[in-house]
Amino acid sequence: MSAHSLPKATKHWHSLAVDKALEMLDSDANNGLTSPEVEQRRQKYGTNELEENGGRSPWQILLDQFTNIMLLMLIAVALISGFLDLMALSRGALKAGEVPFKDTIAIMAIVILNGILGYVQESRAEKALAALKKLSSPSVRVLRDGKLGDIAAKDLVPGDIMLLEAGVQIAADGRLIEQSNLQVRESALTGEAEAVNKQAIITLPEDAALGDRLNSVFQGTEVVQGRAKVLVTNTGMTTELGKIATMLQSVDGEPTPLQQRMTQLGNVLVSGSLILVAIVVGGGLIHDLTQGIGWKNLQELVEVSLSMAVAVVPEGLPAVITVTLALGTQRMVKHNALIRKLPAVETLGSVTTICSDKTGTLTQNKMVVQSVYTNNSTFRVSGDGYTPIGDFHLHGKKASLDEFPEISALLVPCAVCNDAVLQQQQGQWAILGDPTEGALVTLAGKAGIEQDQWYSKLPRVAEFPFSSERKRMSVICQIEAVATGESSLTAIDPAIIGFVESEKYLMFTKGSPELTLERCTKIHLGDKAVLINAEQRSQILVANDQMAGQGLRVLGFAYKPLREVPADGSEDISEVDLVWLGLVGMLDAPRPEVRAAVEECRHAGIRPVMITGDHQLTAQAIAIDLGIAQKGDRVLTGKELQLLSDQELEAQVDLVSIYARVSPEHKLRIVQALQRRGRFVAMTGDGVNDAPALKQADIGIAMGITGTDVSKEASDMILLDDNFATIVAATKEGRVVYT
Repeated sequence: MSAHSLPKATKHWHSLAVDKALEMLDSDANNGLTSPEVEQRRQKYGTNELEENGGRSPWQILLDQFTNIMLLMLIAVALISGFLDLMALSRGALKAGEVPFKDTIAIMAIVILNGILGYVQESRAEKALAALKKLSSPSVRVLRDGKLGDIAAKDLVPGDIMLLEAGVQIAADGRLIEQSNLQVRESALTGEAEAVNKQAIITLPEDAALGDRLNSVFQGTEVVQGRAKVLVTNTGMTTELGKIATMLQSVDGEPTPLQQRMTQLGNVLVSGSLILVAIVVGGGLIHDLTQGIGWKNLQELVEVSLSMAVAVVPEGLPAVITVTLALGTQRMVKHNALIRKLPAVETLGSVTTICSDKTGTLTQNKMVVQSVYTNNSTFRVSGDGYTPIGDFHLHGKKASLDEFPEISALLVPCAVCNDAVLQQQQGQWAILGDPTEGALVTLAGKAGIEQDQWYSKLPRVAEFPFSSERKRMSVICQIEAVATGESSLTAIDPAIIGFVESEKYLMFTKGSPELTLERCTKIHLGDKAVLINAEQRSQILVANDQMAGQGLRVLGFAYKPLREVPADGSEDISEVDLVWLGLVGMLDAPRPEVRAAVEECRHAGIRPVMITGDHQLTAQAIAIDLGIAQKGDRVLTGKELQLLSDQELEAQVDLVSIYARVSPEHKLRIVQALQRRGRFVAMTGDGVNDAPALKQADIGIAMGITGTDVSKEASDMILLDDNFATIVAATKEGRVVYT
């Protein structure tokens, strides 16, 4: 292949079919690239590494400390004073007991001290790019010259065929060629912790949001389960991670309000002192000339005017401010706010807008079941986090589950069709496994259905794992009472009497409500299964739409009695004639203390704004619940934002309080637009995707618990408890320092 025929880059690989993508990159899915092709592409595209722009050297940082106008004037005064002392010393004109150069030494000591203080603060070179580089995988398995082999990740080139398996960190951006049960955790880029199910065969619109590109994988993300073959489409600085690195390096920190006022004060004082010097020297010379004295008193006039100039400059002010800010940081630590950069203390007091990520900051980062639907009744479920304590409410009143056997029947598969484990650690309930499955175990626990006991009553003997094509999973359990010969129904737990009939096994299925319902021919009512009719199907779908409209993630549940264990790979013929059980809707629930914090923000004249990579409906539900927005308020999605010019976005930012499905560059644009409107912006975040906006904001606030190294290095402040309410408490302290 000649150099001129090397493949052209495109931003929209997700919109191309697999064959077209392979054709554009002139690659072979079965043999990969040849060695000469690899070498040629390496020369064109470079290595698969994040590049660092030349930042300021330590010497340049030190020199920059002496560009302040007040310090420059002090240096000029010190030099002139030293020159005059030198002249007097050479003529022997020093007065008795007078120490030469004392003014010069005193002034230069102040200048050097201020310079050192500034250098110490600024010389913490940004380590965000170094932290980004850690996300790059050290090695990767590829197909080249028709053979499998492991190579260094930096040697990948566009057109390579990369193989992925569970636990692997993805080394470059790519288009899926084929995949089997592939789940990828993309929280580094999207901020959402839930793993994404990938599909190779689909094509997507060009404007699909980053979180919706289900046929693509990205550098720095992690394979949770499954395997895949991937066509490498972008490497190095052209990857999504590379774009974030570019944005990080292009963002210049804005001066804080205090720094701006100090600069203004310096300009006024220096201008005033120079005018004063000119008046004193000019007036004295005019007086001397009119008296016929000539230039005799020039030196004395200069010395007096210099003394006045030095007196005008508050050389101790920078030191006093530094000490005040340092004391402020000590008080803020008590509020779980760790200040990384001193000026951030005062900036907090000036904040007018807080842009907050949703997951983990406004919410608990724990999936909690909010709603259960069965037999045409919707139950609200109370309780916080993964604590298995809560009540079921119907029409606003607490419901007794003994009166609703369908609930118990629905909650059994929540416990057994599940791979997560609920456990108590140091007095706190936590889950091991997927947050969604953890929410289901917690729900069952609230009804007294304990997972360990049910594992013994219904031991798992086989399973059909979740796949992105089927969008469901099934487990096959043996009915222990029947297996041990206790065929009497009284020997079987009442919750599953209706399941048993005369069979020895039960298959429980959970997954997409629509696709699971399609496979059902019966519905479980009371303690038995009856044929499902069209009206019941319609009611279930309406309930599903209502839950989804509230931002809930909804799962459908069904079961099927079996006489024998189905063969492996027979899911398509086994998952039919199911009995419908009901719907479960869950949400990453808001932190209970955030509502009061949002209200306090509004009373203090601070406007809270939600910016999230999550879906529009989910973001809207949380924002309305917390008081960040009202029903009917506009939600601006990343797709819509992409179509707006900077001027159009600037006109919108004061009207929109919810931004959903946004990408890293969108977050940066939102912060910049708010700043152009004269707002002092605090931005919170925890992921790699938040880093450019954190650095751009007047004060970037990273999460201490869930935050990545990249976000922490780009921030000015770290929340030690990841809590939005902590920002409000720290802002109060910042206003005291500001005053």
